Amino acid sequence: MLTEARIREVVGSLKEPFLHKTLAELNAVEEIKIKEEKSHVSVKVAIARTGTSEQLQLQTQIVNLLKEAGAATVGIRFSQLPDEVLAAHRHAEPEKEKNLLNSQSTTFIAIASGKGGVGKSTVSVNLAVALARLGKKVGLIDADIYGFSVPDMMGITNRPVVRGEKIIPVERFGVQVISMGFFVEDNSPIIWRGPMLGKMLNSFFNEVEWGDIDYLLLDLPPGTGDVALDVHSMLPACKEIIVTTPHPTAAFVAARAGAMAMKTDHEVLGVIENMAYFESKLTGEKEYVFGRGGGDKLADELNTEVLGRLPLNQPDWNDEDFAPSIYQEDHQLGKIYLEIAEKVADRLGK
Repeated sequence: MLTEARIREVVGSLKEPFLHKTLAELNAVEEIKIKEEKSHVSVKVAIARTGTSEQLQLQTQIVNLLKEAGAATVGIRFSQLPDEVLAAHRHAEPEKEKNLLNSQSTTFIAIASGKGGVGKSTVSVNLAVALARLGKKVGLIDADIYGFSVPDMMGITNRPVVRGEKIIPVERFGVQVISMGFFVEDNSPIIWRGPMLGKMLNSFFNEVEWGDIDYLLLDLPPGTGDVALDVHSMLPACKEIIVTTPHPTAAFVAARAGAMAMKTDHEVLGVIENMAYFESKLTGEKEYVFGRGGGDKLADELNTEVLGRLPLNQPDWNDEDFAPSIYQEDHQLGKIYLEIAEKVADRLGK
């Protein structure tokens, strides 16, 4: 049976990838939990730089060693080593390569949902555009790698170009966009396993020339699968917004995504309730076709707030500037998205 002492010995023998000291020397194994009935081990490890490929490599080493030692399943969380530890070993750490993952000026916001069909991608593209309308520098990653839809929703027909060793994202409505859809011909299906998805996400962070941006939004796949897990490990300081419909079942399922965020120390900024009601243009009467209360129930469960409620509606299409899912600034929903963007910016102090 695995003991805490044995786990500390196994994990502590590994070298921190940036300071080149063992995790034991750095006192970097911060937390160990053992569930004996399931042979599950979870550890929390501090390293010099989180959200890097080196972190992913260390994660793999830890999982393999603990499974060899007898663990059936392994859970890992990463945090950053305290400033005093970094200062004491600063001479051992090479100068940081400037990239998006270690940027101090970019805030990452993941848009998540518990299930498909609740309008998560619609919220992602319109929130990104609304933030850009506030004068913010915004990037958007279509991280729904299996079900990419952002380019079509935003009416993007151009493809990224390569400059030197970097991919230049496509800009539309003031938002820099990158999507798996740019790299797939004829809308072909993606048949990948988890590690390949992680590599593509890493490429989106490290091989794209994002420039100096205020916010990078990530349109996550629904649920709590491989991509969501990779985002949680790569971006420990990421914020999250959970999208649901008013239906109690949708809110119940969405709570899983919120619970996952909180377990990995991601701050939930709030809940957006989509398809909240239908408002008749003739009478002005509101019909709650998907029920009521789901957004409030979810916000209460996650100890956060409802950032906005979006009625059923569609944008005013323009054949010359076609973007089938983007609401104009003076549209009813365009105004609501602007209010949500202002709340998000206020909460983040930016």
